[in-house]
Amino acid sequence: MPARLLDGAAVAQQIRSEVRPAVEAFTARAGRPPGLGIVLVGDDPASDIYVRNKLKSAADAGLRADLERLPADAPLPRLLETVDRLNRSDVHDGILVQSPLPAAMGADAERRVFDGVSPAKDVDGFHPINVGRLVQNRAALVACTPSGIIELLERSRIPIAGTRAVVIGRSAIVGKPMALLLLHRNATVTICHSRSHELAKIASQADILVAAIGRVAFVTRDFVKPGATVVDVGITRVTDRAVVERLFPAGSKRRDDFERRGSITVGDVHPDVADIAGALSPVPGGVGPLTIAMLLKNTLRAAEERAGWAG
Repeated sequence: MPARLLDGAAVAQQIRSEVRPAVEAFTARAGRPPGLGIVLVGDDPASDIYVRNKLKSAADAGLRADLERLPADAPLPRLLETVDRLNRSDVHDGILVQSPLPAAMGADAERRVFDGVSPAKDVDGFHPINVGRLVQNRAALVACTPSGIIELLERSRIPIAGTRAVVIGRSAIVGKPMALLLLHRNATVTICHSRSHELAKIASQADILVAAIGRVAFVTRDFVKPGATVVDVGITRVTDRAVVERLFPAGSKRRDDFERRGSITVGDVHPDVADIAGALSPVPGGVGPLTIAMLLKNTLRAAEERAGWAG
């Protein structure tokens, strides 16, 4: 039987429906809505779309959301000054600096910017203090994508405790926090990466497999234990017809989408995995919608923490 699809869009909508009344309650009590400051540097088209979606989602949830836009040639000190101003703002509870930053800012720009955000306003969960708290299982603000995946698994009634979980990818944004969140829920966790030997063999022992490596259709059937839950974090826009034809048969919906639009979004998991997995998060419609939903939830949590009202 084909894998059960894990509907990230539906779970994200559940989270949003819970956040909205909580935002209204905060606003009534505080006399202002929770506030999110978003900083966008440059004119990267994809980043522009992501930020526009975040602003709309925040407004729909009743949050205050303000965009600070800097030109592509802005120096790093100017960006750090912007972050510092938002740190000192009384009306902004969360700060998000959209990645990637322009290469001209330097190789360590993102680290310096993430370190410059106040831990109390770090709704991305990237500050080293928040990462340290996550290690100790006492973080209030956790990276949005991994925490969204946990919501997806738990709300889809996928057991975590006692399972063997494998995370492919060791990034600070997804892989490492994902492994910690699974570990805190009593999974036995293995992290794999580009230098792991016998990667497919290790992955095929997992009850829960999280693919976050950024390589199109990298995870094939031989990586997957029959009946396993597979979470696809990858999101890559493909414009190469040969790649699409290799992955999707003629007459399929995904091939039709490509013919109509000239591109489609695909993940790290090969479509054939649906024939062997027990449950699978699709791309699109799986993990993607959850990231923004968790951003809203983190902003509310940051506002409640700053006000001293967090439960």
